[in-house]
Amino acid sequence: MTLLLLSIAPAMIIIVFIYLKDKFEKEPIHFLFKNFLMGAFFSILVTLLLGTLLSNFLQLNDAKSIFQQFIKAFIVVALVEEFSKYIIVKYYAQKNKEFNEPFDGIVYAVMVSMGFAALENILYVFQYGVSTGIIRAFTAVPAHATFGILMGYFMGKAKFSNHRVYYNILGLTMATLFHGAYDFFLFINFVPGIAVGAFVSLIIGIVLSKKAIKKHQEDSFFKV
Repeated sequence: MTLLLLSIAPAMIIIVFIYLKDKFEKEPIHFLFKNFLMGAFFSILVTLLLGTLLSNFLQLNDAKSIFQQFIKAFIVVALVEEFSKYIIVKYYAQKNKEFNEPFDGIVYAVMVSMGFAALENILYVFQYGVSTGIIRAFTAVPAHATFGILMGYFMGKAKFSNHRVYYNILGLTMATLFHGAYDFFLFINFVPGIAVGAFVSLIIGIVLSKKAIKKHQEDSFFKV
């Protein structure tokens, strides 16, 4: 029970934080929960299928190759994982009548991302223990949240823009770039001190995420 609570608590805290940031027109709990479940199960399934196919096709077996780790980080991991979340936001949340202001892009993208992060965290923590859970609570889970916020910011703009395709793809691209950068610096840990780059990218992502939240709050259709 302790490991389970440690696994899901970071995602729950972030969900509550984003829910409270949605100041002017709250989303229905039942639809938020459905998006969370879609992120936890459907996106994980898509990630496993696409990730396995790409890994088998690309044959990235040299752990000391910076180029191969770059491809692994940005394509096999980041693009695949963010795409698996993106399709849920685009084809499930964005088409729903409840998605009725730009901030909702952030809300639903984070909800999907936290579903993904929660299940991923459970798998890691139950395999590697408490110390892994504590580390991931301050690194991997917040990272997934920033990827979701950056994606959701642009997907929120897309819903109410004449350039929907552009903003949707931009959201996927931004999430993939930050996710890829975060993982890449961790994957090439054979380069001394390079892992610092992962935390720098995370900090930049958090700063941009705060700005994205504030901007959509200011632009809310329901703001009095």
